[in-house]
Amino acid sequence: MAARTMAVNSAASLWGPYKEIWQTVENVIWKRVPEAVHLLDLTLKKHKPDFISLFKNPAKNVQHREKVKKASIEGIAIQGQQGTRLLPEQLISEAFILSDLFDIGELSAVELLLAGEHQLPRFPGLTRGLVAILLYWDGKRCIANSLHSLIQSRQGKTWTLELSSELVSMTTRFTDELMEQGLTQKVLCLINQINLNNEFEKLQTARGLGNASHRKGVSDLIKECRQSLADCLFAWACQTPLNKDDTLFLISHMECVTLEADGTLENVNLALLMALLYCFDISFLEHVTEDREELIHQLPLLTERQYVTAIHCKLQNSQPWKLTGLQAVIRLAWALALRGISQLPDTTALTEFTEADEMIANMAISQNAFLFLTDAVVRAEGLHQDEFYIRRIHSLITDFLTLMPMKVKQLRNRADEDARIIHMSLQMGSEPPSTVRRDLEHLMLLIGELYQKDPFRLELALEYWCPSEPVQTTSMTGSFSGLTRHRPPQRQVVLSKFVRQMGDMLPPSLYLPYLKMLRGLANGPHCAHYCFSLLKVNGSSHVENIQVVGGNPVSWEHFFHSLMLYHEHLRRDIPSTDTIQYRHMPLRGITQREMDGLIAFLQLTGTIVKWSENARLALCEHPQWTPIVVMLGLIQCSIPPGLKAEILKTLAAFGKSPEIAASLWQSLEYTQMLQTVRNPSQRQDTGIEVELNEIESRSEEYPLTRAFCCLISTLVESSFPTNLGAGLRPPGFDPYLQFLRDSVFLRFPTRAYRRAAEKWEVAEVVLEVFHKLLRDYEPRPEDFTDQMVELQGELVVAYKSPGYNLMFHLLNDSPMLGLCLCLLEEGVKLLDTYAPFPGKKHLEKAVEYSLGLLELALQKENQFMDWLRESHSSVIATPLEQLLQGINPRTKKADHVVNIARYMSHGNTNPDLAFESAKILCYISRYPNIQVKLVGDFTQDQTVSETLMSGFVDCLDSEGAEEMIQADTGIVAEKKSTQVRHDTKIHILSLLINSLDLKAPNLALYLLGYELRKPVNATNLQDPGVLGCPRTCLHSILNILEKGTEGRNGPLAVKESPHLAELCYQVIYQLCAYSDTSGPTMRYLRTSQDFLFSQLQHLPFTVKGHKISALNQMSWLMKTAGIELRVTSLNRQRSHTQRLLHLLLDDVPLRSYSVDAEGSLEEETRNVTGFLHFDTTTKVRRKILSILDSVDFGQKSPEELHLDFFDRAQIEQVISKCEHSNQQGQTVCNVKLLHRVLVAEVNALQGIAAIGQRPLLMEEINTILQHVVERNKLRECLNAKRHMLESWRHLVEIILAACPLDLIQEEDRQLVIRDLLHELHDKILTEEAAQELMPVVAGAVFTLTAHLSQSVRSEQKQALSTHSHHVTLLDGSTTSVGEVTAGFASIGDSSLHIILRKLLDFILRTGGGFQRVRAHLYGALLYYLQMSQKPDEPDTLETGQKTMWERLTAPEDEYTKLQEDNMNIIEGYGASLMEVVCRDACDGHEIGRMLALAVLDRIVAIDKHQQWLYYLANSGYLKTLTDSLIQDDAILQSMLSPKPPLLKALYLYESKMAFLTRVAKNHHGALELLTAGIIVRLSQCQVYDHRPETESHSMFCIRDPSGFIPAPVERYHQILLPALQLCQVMLTSSMGKHQLAATQVLQFLISHSDPIQAILRCQELTAASLKELALLTGIISKAALPGVVSVIEMDGKHGATMEFQGQIGRFQRQCLGLLSRFTGSDRLYEVKKQQDGTRVSGMSKKDEMELAIQQICANVVQYCQKLLIQSSPGSQYTICLFTPSLAEGTSREASRQDAPLPMVPYWRLPSLGVVLFLLKQSANDFFSNYEIHRQSVTKYQNLQHLPPDEIKELCQAMVPFGVDKISAVQRHVLARRRLVQQINHRAELLSLYCFIVENCLFILWRHLEYYFLYFTPPDAHVSLNIQSGSYRGRRFQDRSGLDASPESRRLVLSQVNQHDIEQLQIDASTSFGESLQKKLLDIESVYCKVRSRHLFIQALVRRIRGLVRIKRS
Repeated sequence: MAARTMAVNSAASLWGPYKEIWQTVENVIWKRVPEAVHLLDLTLKKHKPDFISLFKNPAKNVQHREKVKKASIEGIAIQGQQGTRLLPEQLISEAFILSDLFDIGELSAVELLLAGEHQLPRFPGLTRGLVAILLYWDGKRCIANSLHSLIQSRQGKTWTLELSSELVSMTTRFTDELMEQGLTQKVLCLINQINLNNEFEKLQTARGLGNASHRKGVSDLIKECRQSLADCLFAWACQTPLNKDDTLFLISHMECVTLEADGTLENVNLALLMALLYCFDISFLEHVTEDREELIHQLPLLTERQYVTAIHCKLQNSQPWKLTGLQAVIRLAWALALRGISQLPDTTALTEFTEADEMIANMAISQNAFLFLTDAVVRAEGLHQDEFYIRRIHSLITDFLTLMPMKVKQLRNRADEDARIIHMSLQMGSEPPSTVRRDLEHLMLLIGELYQKDPFRLELALEYWCPSEPVQTTSMTGSFSGLTRHRPPQRQVVLSKFVRQMGDMLPPSLYLPYLKMLRGLANGPHCAHYCFSLLKVNGSSHVENIQVVGGNPVSWEHFFHSLMLYHEHLRRDIPSTDTIQYRHMPLRGITQREMDGLIAFLQLTGTIVKWSENARLALCEHPQWTPIVVMLGLIQCSIPPGLKAEILKTLAAFGKSPEIAASLWQSLEYTQMLQTVRNPSQRQDTGIEVELNEIESRSEEYPLTRAFCCLISTLVESSFPTNLGAGLRPPGFDPYLQFLRDSVFLRFPTRAYRRAAEKWEVAEVVLEVFHKLLRDYEPRPEDFTDQMVELQGELVVAYKSPGYNLMFHLLNDSPMLGLCLCLLEEGVKLLDTYAPFPGKKHLEKAVEYSLGLLELALQKENQFMDWLRESHSSVIATPLEQLLQGINPRTKKADHVVNIARYMSHGNTNPDLAFESAKILCYISRYPNIQVKLVGDFTQDQTVSETLMSGFVDCLDSEGAEEMIQADTGIVAEKKSTQVRHDTKIHILSLLINSLDLKAPNLALYLLGYELRKPVNATNLQDPGVLGCPRTCLHSILNILEKGTEGRNGPLAVKESPHLAELCYQVIYQLCAYSDTSGPTMRYLRTSQDFLFSQLQHLPFTVKGHKISALNQMSWLMKTAGIELRVTSLNRQRSHTQRLLHLLLDDVPLRSYSVDAEGSLEEETRNVTGFLHFDTTTKVRRKILSILDSVDFGQKSPEELHLDFFDRAQIEQVISKCEHSNQQGQTVCNVKLLHRVLVAEVNALQGIAAIGQRPLLMEEINTILQHVVERNKLRECLNAKRHMLESWRHLVEIILAACPLDLIQEEDRQLVIRDLLHELHDKILTEEAAQELMPVVAGAVFTLTAHLSQSVRSEQKQALSTHSHHVTLLDGSTTSVGEVTAGFASIGDSSLHIILRKLLDFILRTGGGFQRVRAHLYGALLYYLQMSQKPDEPDTLETGQKTMWERLTAPEDEYTKLQEDNMNIIEGYGASLMEVVCRDACDGHEIGRMLALAVLDRIVAIDKHQQWLYYLANSGYLKTLTDSLIQDDAILQSMLSPKPPLLKALYLYESKMAFLTRVAKNHHGALELLTAGIIVRLSQCQVYDHRPETESHSMFCIRDPSGFIPAPVERYHQILLPALQLCQVMLTSSMGKHQLAATQVLQFLISHSDPIQAILRCQELTAASLKELALLTGIISKAALPGVVSVIEMDGKHGATMEFQGQIGRFQRQCLGLLSRFTGSDRLYEVKKQQDGTRVSGMSKKDEMELAIQQICANVVQYCQKLLIQSSPGSQYTICLFTPSLAEGTSREASRQDAPLPMVPYWRLPSLGVVLFLLKQSANDFFSNYEIHRQSVTKYQNLQHLPPDEIKELCQAMVPFGVDKISAVQRHVLARRRLVQQINHRAELLSLYCFIVENCLFILWRHLEYYFLYFTPPDAHVSLNIQSGSYRGRRFQDRSGLDASPESRRLVLSQVNQHDIEQLQIDASTSFGESLQKKLLDIESVYCKVRSRHLFIQALVRRIRGLVRIKRS
């Protein structure tokens, strides 16, 4: 235990715990955080001893001292840390100094120093010792403030904080316990003990004071401690009066109180005085109805006789106090309390005391209680800072007036008596006697002084006015005058009577006090009205007053009559203008006393007209008084400057009404108060300028100048004169502006001032005028051209507007700009001293206006410069941001912006200045070239850099910031400081956001703590203080967002200041998204902050009234989370990725909100109780879904405009013209601009009617503006929702696409996707869903469906692979895939069906528009339908083992079932869906058309009932698509130029042809296409004839350098291949009309014969050309057949038929010629040349070419076989396609296998040797491929056991790069895919080889049979009949064009002799040997038997063998 007590608390037990107490108390009582109540209870119980021993420090301890001494060697234990820590000697010595300084324990001193060290980053420039001192006093402040707040929350009689009763009873109980422990005495002792001067002396001695800022900090903390302690007693007394002992103790304390230097009470003593006054307060009982008895019971005044006795004795005691006035005030309060008690029932027991009330009151009055109240209390700075102080003084005065009316009457009588005595003394010329008392005068002055200020708008003075007529009012606080129907209360009647009676028969000595009292009582809108009425009534003739002649002196009549008399009298004395010294003539007219009276009445008038507009108008419109004329007249007379100033101030009050202001301008101009017109005869200037330069400068006082500036300031705001002075001078405001600028502003620093503060007062008032003028200025084109006006017959240039002049001066290096900057520099220097100086407030305002001027200039300069450029004016202006870069003449540095930025460090003391500074910096930050320079200026000096950084950080850290939804303009005119602090933060964040978009180095990187001198990405971000890292704006931003994340409610900023939080999240996102800052930021957020997890766990955010901000906050946060997931996935930081994925996707409850593992005890218990409510199987909503729930898809549109006057269409045009793009890039309407345009329109209307309708027009303008505001709001809201959905989609896509697949189980993945799809569809398909959100949702649906498809297919593939694995193991058992998986997918078929239905609903919901949206949906539909496509299965050559019956009776597989279900659902939607898809396929956007065609393709493929096909045909869409090919022709031709236009048309054509090919695959579809004339259309297309050159060096083979655009040759292939494929499919499908199809196809070939011939020549062997050739030979083999040709011959004319035969003959000969071309080494050589690497859709070029060659050979031998069969039924009629020679085959065999065959010209028939060689070659190739196929199948079946290297090799064939980064699961998937490809490729080759072998055998057999059995050579002994009885054969041969003329045919066969035939027999027997026969029979046994039960090869081999033997015999 001892060891534990010796451990040190690193948070400092004298600071950390107290800080936590204060935060808890603040959260509960002021921030109303509900869950903190329980925490408060625990905290109070835990820290009760700290409150009881208030401010008591731990005592020094010898053991501790020893322990600390040895800490440098032995170390010291720290709580919560293992082991001990060695302390440096320096720290130990500082600890002892601190211990002695504050008399605290040594360990506590060490703690403070350690905490100071930890907090150093928050206090740049200070040492740990200085910070420790701040922390010590901050701890004290926290405990005092906590106590004060707890006492304020008590239940009591004065106020309620509207907290829960549970909380109130808890705090009441706790504070009662404290009070029982003697709280009052402790507080008073502490207030006496803590003395600022003494503390500072101690600190000074111990060198514990740092710079000015530190001194101010310490001083403020000490003052706040004392103040809070005093406020504790005040709050207590307000709620519950103090008991007897405590009250006496407080009175004893008050006996010794003294005044401050200015004669007022210090705030602490003021609070204690108020506490005592509230102890004596019983006036509240009048207003209380409920709880009255209970409250009376609590009042010791009424219940404890001893209390009254003790207090009474104490106050009766004649012992004088240090302040007798204070004693008098307390006596007065006691007397009134006694009088109040005496009027209550049941107080007879206290009669002996209550009867003494009069005596006590007399004592109080004789001690000048009222004078003391006025001078020391009411004038004290603190009085008007607390509403309850004002209310108590108010009740004290009103109680005196109402409870002691006789005493008031005595005072009045005494005053009348004294007035007579004084009058007589004056008459006799003697001094007035010393006994004269002025109590009533003091009372009146007190009343005037108290109500003169009303910061809380209480209008307590209303109680003094009893309304004679009802006043319409909404709220009349503090009075009953609002209740017009009831009689006013007695109290109000008495007070009102007092005001009236005091004015009756007023003695001269009371005239001034009475006017001052009225001035106070007139302060407020309602009071002013009553006071105006009183003065009006007083002057009226029917009032029965026995007054002196001239009526009541306190009346308007009297006052204005007097003014007119003075004016008349003085006007006669106005000297001629020639008199030089006229200003100094003796004042004959006005005595000092009269002047005081005039000033008092002017001030009263000013107050009344300031508040009451009715009074203003009534006085001005009065025909006899004419106040403005008289006052302006008086100003021209010879009266003192002070009086003139008061007159000007009163005029300024009148000028608040625009109507009066307009005439006032004209009067000012007329009286030439400022000389604007120079009279040539006049020798000397007159007016205010002379007053300023001669009189005021000499007397060093400037009241008149200040008043004149005030007047101009008011007039400028009310009504601005455009034609001021017209007729006498060029009209305009210029002379006034010139005077203010040149005479007042520019010369203010150099003038002498008797009162130092007045210097800043002058600067403030003149800068205020400039600020107003510039604020209301909008640059217009006419400002930039000289406007001419006629003046006395000649044209002169008119003055420009004052705003233009100010802009011109601010956009040039003018004296005015220089002085503004100088003022800013001087201001910041003075403020940096942190010391009070005269005029500080005025300097601050002057600085604020200067900053405001610069900010307005920056705001308007772009528009100004634009107009200036357009006007081609010679005026030169420089952008202000460049001028601010200029050199400061005083420091010789470019430090203007630095000076502006230095105001940021005064954000806590002067929020307004920091706000203006932030706005300026925000404007400047938009210019990239200036940013770099600014960073240099800011970081040039280390100290300045630190100061500026800490300024920005302090502003962001400031506690008192609050986001006001809407400032209540009725209560507070200027922005509250909390709002200003908040706006400052907003501007700092905007500055960061603007800067982050610019290149480095920029201000954001500097402020956020990134490297500026090294590469940004080399930054190593740390927590403040770690490795010397300062506290930066990044730390502040994270701090703002971090607050509250450990609780349940999430980040506090999100709810308290939503806009601020939104910008914070945006900054974080930008840092993570910007490549240079991303690495360091994300590393820091991940490791030091755990930022994303702690934030995301609180999503979704809901903020009432701030929907848009909440959505944007979530958007930025989700985007950041997306980046984090992507980065951690790439870096393989699996644990981080997994944690975030669980948080977002899990549907089981999270265990805790707390981020760290060690939650607090309460948290543990809370979680336990939370889990009692649900078991572990409970599902909660996935976070990713609840985030989506926070978006309301509905959006109410504003109602349509209904206008009576304006034309709606024109208004819409105007609105659209006023639209602009705001900072977020949204298009919104500029409401201010629109307002200006509409008001200008109204102003332009002429005529009486227009004037009459003006109010209605203005009302309609308001309606329009309201509508536009709503419309802007709607756009912003939709934008926010779109932004949110895009971010959500972005996050979902990253989760599905970028995160490792194995982190989410396949089943979970599908469930998540299913849930997301269901939710999205449900939300977007509701009636209210906004159409604007459709595109984003459609995109998300597309992505999700794609991933669902991928997931389901991969799951099926795994099932298949396991299935095939089972098959091999179980030796061919027949388990179906359906038995392997439970359903089609983990999520089940029904879920898939729902998804399909909703997808189709969505497609139909989009209606006619939204084609782009449908494009996404079609993509999704395609992915969905892809799921039911059977995946590629390996062809293991075993499928043929099943019998036909087995295949027919096999159960339906899952794929087919799902396809059928899908089709049933699609058919259920009928023609509406067909119409939409077909329409999209035929028209609209290219991508939409392509996808619609793809959808049609897919649906037609699975539509067994062919409904879609019938619809397409019957609705004409098929015909439209077919006909569109002709339209595409021209565009496609342009595609073949070397530099083509966009390739969209090419891709669309490919899609179209793919779809048509799909249709053609269906028999019915093929017939429909034939009917639509598809082949005819293809024949008409000319694009196929434009075949580019194919030489490799040709420009047509050069690829685009980007690699994206294919070369023209490739583009041609893309056009031709689909056409050939379509032809081939048509030939295959059109069974019923095969003749017709073949005919059309042949005509297609002939119409494009040139490219066809070129293809058949096949000059270059490339993959594409071989593919073309394979397709073409396939077509020819199916079309160019005898039956087809004969049909054409019958139809055609003779000439055409001849040409036709010629063409077909060429095709046939070229086809046969291809055999020798592709048999042998040629093709092997070409194929081997190809690299295995280049892949197209998974196949290598080598594989592709090999396959194409085999297809060509197969097509040609098939063609030969068909020709042989179709020409004749038996061999005796055979046409001969090959000459009877096997020489090529045998010679080739004899030499070497790869020797090339001799090339045969295509007009010669090839020999049978080619066929034989092809046969042998195919047989050999078959076995080599069969072996490879078998090996691949074995690998496939044992894929799980393959070595990693082999798997890697297989993967590299699919993915050339980055195989290492792929997970093991993905590698296996890729390897499996590659093996399937290899197996299927070999299987395809095997089938082709087998086909070639069979056909070659057939050709060989037919030819050998013919040559051996039926053919007779010409040299034989029998004459040979070539026809051999077959005329038909020869005829066909001739006709089919194999040899066009009979002569050449004869020539070919005539060359065959007997020797050839014999040689053929010999060669045949040798070539067709046993080995070949065995090979062929093996092929049949290995392959064909498996595939079919017909043994074709065996039969043919037998026959050929027989033929060879027959001949031999």
